[in-house]
Amino acid sequence: MRLLPPSLCTALLLLFTLTFSSTAYAQADQVRASPMATTSQRVGLDTDVTITYSRPAVKGREVWGGLVPWGMAEGNKYSDNKPFPWRAGANENTTVTFSKDVTVAGEALPAGTYGLHMIPAQDDAWTLIFNKVSNIWGSYQYDETQDALRVSVTPEEAPMQEWLTYGFDPVTPTSTEAYLHWEKLKVPFEIAAAGN
Repeated sequence: MRLLPPSLCTALLLLFTLTFSSTAYAQADQVRASPMATTSQRVGLDTDVTITYSRPAVKGREVWGGLVPWGMAEGNKYSDNKPFPWRAGANENTTVTFSKDVTVAGEALPAGTYGLHMIPAQDDAWTLIFNKVSNIWGSYQYDETQDALRVSVTPEEAPMQEWLTYGFDPVTPTSTEAYLHWEKLKVPFEIAAAGN
């Protein structure tokens, strides 16, 4: 059995490493079906609100009551068979960051980054949840004991919106109405700088 010269072994090892690295990089760098997005708004003198989320598309699917179930989703193997709320987007946790203390729908919420979850209701107000855990995939490992705030919000009919989006409108000097808009629903929630 004849051995390869050390220089050839080194060259082959380098070629293998580069090929494997570029293949792994290409797989990790694929375009997502639900791309990431971030939107921000300043309220008051110096309170910044930033929402980071992934944007699924309708793609002809039944969204409300279909893709996104009414109420809590049924538990599965990823959630240890416990029901869980909707992640309010796709992929990783949708997050909301407040640079200063705020009120949401009139309720106090300290500065920080929160996982945003929702419990949709077919004929009633929805529950909007700000959870202290903001770095999980979806809502599968959602833990109600980590909720910082829950508020009720009322969705509105809206023009068709193919890609899930968050925005801020209207805006006043000290507050804004943030909203989720997807398919033919808009879910607004008021955010105000604390003390205003």
